[in-house]
Amino acid sequence: MRRIPLCLLLFALLFSAPHPASAIEVKVSAQALERTLRAQLFNGPQGRYYIRGDAASPCYVYAELPHVTFVQDRIVVHVHAKSKLGTSVRGACLGVSLTTDTDVSLIPEAEEESIGFRDARIEKLSESRELNFILAPFLSHKVPAQMKVNAAVLMRQLLSRSTETTGYALSLDSLKLHSLLVEGESLVMDADANLKVN
Repeated sequence: MRRIPLCLLLFALLFSAPHPASAIEVKVSAQALERTLRAQLFNGPQGRYYIRGDAASPCYVYAELPHVTFVQDRIVVHVHAKSKLGTSVRGACLGVSLTTDTDVSLIPEAEEESIGFRDARIEKLSESRELNFILAPFLSHKVPAQMKVNAAVLMRQLLSRSTETTGYALSLDSLKLHSLLVEGESLVMDADANLKVN
């Protein structure tokens, strides 16, 4: 038990001395990115994101059940899409119902304090040209934009309860991301950071 305060004291001295920011490596799981995507985008009724219409519309297109994995150097987002395409007549949709599973892949990119994404590529679409016309802009533009995560904000949120859990007030003064790479089962962030311990 004596080692914990000693380690924290050494940690505090290392990061609170007046010198340039220190390099750190942070690993982010696919599940953490998936939770972020669900919270930021798939936060409608029943965890759906309505691309066209809403829960009360007779005709609609929505995506649900996002699942994030890592494949080689890319992040793959798998979604299940359902639609009723046609014309609304007296509260009913006259047209066709379609269901598909769709994948989009992205390359992670460091953007100051944030985890960003570029080179969105649709890996798998439906057999329907009409549904693809609606899904393609959502997958290639909306998903990458909504997945953007401010790593500094998340780290500050995690550290905000440090006094309760450790007895030490840990705070993040600055964070600068240099690189983001998919390595196996993790998204690895190489960054410079300044931390304080009180």
